[in-house]
Amino acid sequence: MSHGEFHRSQRGGWLRASVLGANDGLISTSSLVVAMAGAGAASDTILVTGVSGLVAGALSMAAGEYVSVGSQADAEHADEQKERRELQTQPDAELLELTGIYEKRGLPRALAEQVARELTRHDALSAHLRDELGIHEIMKARPLQAAAASAASFVVGALPPVLLSLAIEPARLAPAVVLVTLIVLTALGAVAARLGGASPLRGAGRVVAWGAIAMGVTYAIGSWFGGVAPA
Repeated sequence: MSHGEFHRSQRGGWLRASVLGANDGLISTSSLVVAMAGAGAASDTILVTGVSGLVAGALSMAAGEYVSVGSQADAEHADEQKERRELQTQPDAELLELTGIYEKRGLPRALAEQVARELTRHDALSAHLRDELGIHEIMKARPLQAAAASAASFVVGALPPVLLSLAIEPARLAPAVVLVTLIVLTALGAVAARLGGASPLRGAGRVVAWGAIAMGVTYAIGSWFGGVAPA
């Protein structure tokens, strides 16, 4: 009887991109908003700053993730082409190499050779990519997926401070943004840690600490510039 299995590593790529995007969107946009509120900026200025940070950050995250994961995909493609050529020009050596891999994993020599021959007959390229190079279809780099996940999650993360800047007057905006941001960061950190099999408390604590530091520093900068600005 077949059964389904769940493995956290199978969603490692998109989970990492999504969590990083949401955290970055929330922390960076909230920091911009509280900095402008600390400087005493008008509501329209704060809103424009928040929206600009959202758009620029989402595009930056998408571009960065696409380039990073794209480089990995290029390396995988180059390895695939190299392996394809070697299978065409040196089939005996490749069969011997695959046999050696299975032998090192604990199979007797005769059985390792039999397995290598059968897998080579079935799909030699896939066997070598998977067992020699560790490239599996489930774990292959997907630049567009990573870029889309990063951009979308950044937007989701950046929305709370932007929406708050629409609803709350500047004089009361900074504490509201800080409170909501820390609450959302706690939830994001706990959920991400739980999905990754780590301690939710530890995951929440580290992201909340960095978020608090970022907002505290930017608020101080905004307040300083607001205080020294000419009347």
